[in-house]
Amino acid sequence: MSDNRNMFIAIGISMAILIGWQYFFGIPQAERQRQQQQIQQQAGQPAPAANPSAATPGAPASASAPAVPGAASTAPVRPLNRAEALATSPRVAIDTPSLKGSVSLRGGRIDDLVLTQYRETVDPGSPNIVLLSPSGAPHPFYAEFGWTTAAGSAAKVPGPDTVWTAGGAALTPRAPLVLTYDNGGGLIFRRTISVDDHYMFAVKDEVENRSGDAVTLYPFALVSRHGLPKTEGFYILHEGLIGILGEQGLQEITYAKMDKEKPHAFSNVTGGWLGITDKYWAATVIPDQDVKFDAKFSTGFPGNTQTFQADFLAAPKTIEPGATVGSGSRLFAGAKVVQIVDGYQQTYKIDRFDRLIDWGWFYFITKPLFLALDWIYQVVGNFGVAILIVTVLLKGVFFPLANKSYASMAKMKAVQPEMTAIRDRYADDKVKQQQALMELYKKEKINPVAGCLPILIQIPVFFALYKVLFVTIEMRHAPFFGWIRDLSAPDPTTIFNLFGLIPWDPSSVPVLGAYLMLGAWPLIMGVTMWVQMKLNPAPPDPTQQMIFNWMPIIFTFMLAHFAAGLVIYWAWNNTLSVAQQAAIMKKNGVKIELWDNIRGMFRRKATSKG
Repeated sequence: MSDNRNMFIAIGISMAILIGWQYFFGIPQAERQRQQQQIQQQAGQPAPAANPSAATPGAPASASAPAVPGAASTAPVRPLNRAEALATSPRVAIDTPSLKGSVSLRGGRIDDLVLTQYRETVDPGSPNIVLLSPSGAPHPFYAEFGWTTAAGSAAKVPGPDTVWTAGGAALTPRAPLVLTYDNGGGLIFRRTISVDDHYMFAVKDEVENRSGDAVTLYPFALVSRHGLPKTEGFYILHEGLIGILGEQGLQEITYAKMDKEKPHAFSNVTGGWLGITDKYWAATVIPDQDVKFDAKFSTGFPGNTQTFQADFLAAPKTIEPGATVGSGSRLFAGAKVVQIVDGYQQTYKIDRFDRLIDWGWFYFITKPLFLALDWIYQVVGNFGVAILIVTVLLKGVFFPLANKSYASMAKMKAVQPEMTAIRDRYADDKVKQQQALMELYKKEKINPVAGCLPILIQIPVFFALYKVLFVTIEMRHAPFFGWIRDLSAPDPTTIFNLFGLIPWDPSSVPVLGAYLMLGAWPLIMGVTMWVQMKLNPAPPDPTQQMIFNWMPIIFTFMLAHFAAGLVIYWAWNNTLSVAQQAAIMKKNGVKIELWDNIRGMFRRKATSKG
């Protein structure tokens, strides 16, 4: 029974890692190739420019409410680069400790943001991350706020081509920007934009009615992105349109899903937010949490370029003659830093804003694990060291369970001769053989499935840590020691060029290149796993022996493409497990067969050669 159980465990783990390989590496590779082909197909098309006369396709959430203005596109005379697109409209600079950019006076859009604290690569001289870009640039991505009217209304409201008058030279955390626009028909529009030291903008739109008639207007806000962006393509990570919409809860809609389905519309929502997210960055509009609104995720192909839009339309406001009415909303545009995002949720009472970070289904494990890592990091100053410390703490938390499991395994090794005798005695009667084994287990107080527990304990922690390393920006470009400059990326070295001694890049080999990136830390992990397996007596069945011998090799190649931090965790966890299991075996008077098993391998090889 024990031998069969071990074989089934080995086969199960092998299948799990093969499925994991396909899930985390094979499928994402295919998805990235698909996206690259789609991006290449779009590359020959001109970049979009704004056209106020067209709206993004899709019916509004409420039949009686007007559609939110959408960004259509027309082809410019020639494609523009980002600097040229910025120069096509008058602008007011944005200058904060975290952001640089500008507000376009044409349309009053926030469409130019650069993240000053983040760069594209680990190289400190690489360009800063560009988050928002104007219409007409290669990758338009912007936020727009304003008012729209019901069908049949003659009121003139500002649109994408409206040029506002600025009341300041720059937008800073200490100096809000006030924009004004007179429609010439008795309505004065005033927009006040403020920003904090991080990534939150507050936008207050006011309308003063100097005409003789009451006017009804609908406040709206939107985030629009033109063209299909490059994504990571991993199924455990959501990239695309996202939002929390009141009782409807979390909405995560990928770009591919937007291609296949009609616009996603939600009516009479109270509380929440919506926008577009990347792996580490996002732009979301946040309505007043006490105001009812309609929300919509939509896509279209104006100007032959696909556009994605997340927008909300708030309840209508009627402005009587001589009165002034306002509407407030917010824009988050920046890096998804856990502490900052959580702080905004608490400060502004934004419904579940922390779900902007993709903690996944195991939210209750993933986020606490990150908070523990981050707290230790604040003390030691290195996320890699924090991972090692958390691993020790987790070992301590699960020590009673693991201790009981290893003790049971040690007892099974102690009675191995009796188990062998029972198998020989009842070789032709499997029923009596199993009954005798169960009596032996009961007599010696052995749990035959206890050996599964250490493996089962590691699985949720493994996936939670993988998620933390993969989705949190705090882990991005976080160094360890030596050659590991980014714990969220795979080990950059490979044994196939002697870890950089040979000036050759194995990843350039067609088809096989990805499999040749076998770094130092994956090899260390493989060795620790091999040692852990050799700590146990070799199974008598040749098939089982082959499976256990191949498992460390399979894991080594599989984990070579995972985040270095995860591989470091696995290697360190294996090392601690070896020490713990050896100590328990010694305590229970069971011989540690590590060196015997290793010597046995070489003796078999020598015998086979002879």
